[in-house]
Amino acid sequence: MRPRRLSSRAPGFAAELDALTRYEAAQDEAVESAVRAIIAEVRRRGDAALLEYTQKFDGVAAGAVAELVIPRSELDAALAALDAAQAEALREAAARVRSYQERQLARSWQYEEPDGTILGQRVTALERVGLYVPGGKAAYPSSVLMNAIPAKVAGVTELVMTTPTPGGARNALVLAAAALAGVDRVIAVGGAQAVAALAYGTQSVPRVDKIVGPGNVYVAAAKRQVFGQVGIDMIAGPSEILVIGDGSTPADWVAMDLFSQAEHDEAAQAMLLSPDAAYLDAVEASLARQLPAMPRREVIGASLGARGALIETRDLAEACEIANRIAPEHLELSVARPEELLPKITHAGAIFLGRWSSEALGDYCAGPNHVLPTSGTARFSSPLGVYDFQKRSSLIGVSREGAARLGRLAAALARGEGLQAHARSAEYRISGD
Repeated sequence: MRPRRLSSRAPGFAAELDALTRYEAAQDEAVESAVRAIIAEVRRRGDAALLEYTQKFDGVAAGAVAELVIPRSELDAALAALDAAQAEALREAAARVRSYQERQLARSWQYEEPDGTILGQRVTALERVGLYVPGGKAAYPSSVLMNAIPAKVAGVTELVMTTPTPGGARNALVLAAAALAGVDRVIAVGGAQAVAALAYGTQSVPRVDKIVGPGNVYVAAAKRQVFGQVGIDMIAGPSEILVIGDGSTPADWVAMDLFSQAEHDEAAQAMLLSPDAAYLDAVEASLARQLPAMPRREVIGASLGARGALIETRDLAEACEIANRIAPEHLELSVARPEELLPKITHAGAIFLGRWSSEALGDYCAGPNHVLPTSGTARFSSPLGVYDFQKRSSLIGVSREGAARLGRLAAALARGEGLQAHARSAEYRISGD
């Protein structure tokens, strides 16, 4: 199927764009109900429920959760057994991600006022984090690196990874990535039951402070339902790419960039904005020519037909305005001088500058995190990072002189709010008695 052609000059363009880019994940009540029941059972029966669900959904029988723990020796063996090229790629990707994440590390700070009052902020890492990693056909070692490395850079004491192993099959690349990233414990359980175990704890699975990582609709529903008991990273929508092109990047390159996100699933979104109609024609022709050779051509075709678009804009400035309105997960500024457009961009999960910066590099090895806000949430949220695994405590050390000065301010404001105990508490420190 072909992506639709739109023009920003056409009447009704804004409404058509809104309809095209709007994505609201329908919460299937059957899924929500099933997940609710699973969470309740894991809370009530702990390990016993976890073992039952693992046998039911993954076909893995175990007498105890301890039998589902994948030992560190197996992680190291998986890494050692990789072929040289794959091992080198995984190691270099991990090193690049770590180098980038280390620059995000926040540190504690404080200052002293003239009267001796000390104010500041203490930054500490979360103690224990759960990392969910899909198993079976959906095996993503890159997601292990992107989720685990920021947590370890932040100083998380214990990182517990859960991953389903349907039929007992363990993905070597995922285990190797866990070894490289410094995961502390790996348990072969998955689905909503794994999320419930991490959120509430069982006899063998420790309760965590936050759960991160991708998953299917059941995992997403479980994360949504346990939020509040634990933190979560985000509820991710379908993958998105928006390319702004000036015609300087070969049409085949841009067509393949659009394919790179469309191949994720039928609901993924791939769009190109350009003021050059002839360039849009060239990319459209390239899409049609290259699609038959793609192994996932049916998924790509369905994605492009349902949510893809080639949009002619008045100029590149308008293309930037439209991009900000969409707030895409991935934005490629595939133009000759991307630095001129960058100041115009205010909403995007990740911004790729110039023709050589393909989105695929960001997915695997460039360094920045590939866990990004989707469905327009880049308007108010950010990529996953070290800061997601750190928390901040305010420091307030008031001197005797400061207490007298601040006490008068606090008392006046407290009485204005009708909170007499607040006022009296502050006033006791004024006299020092």
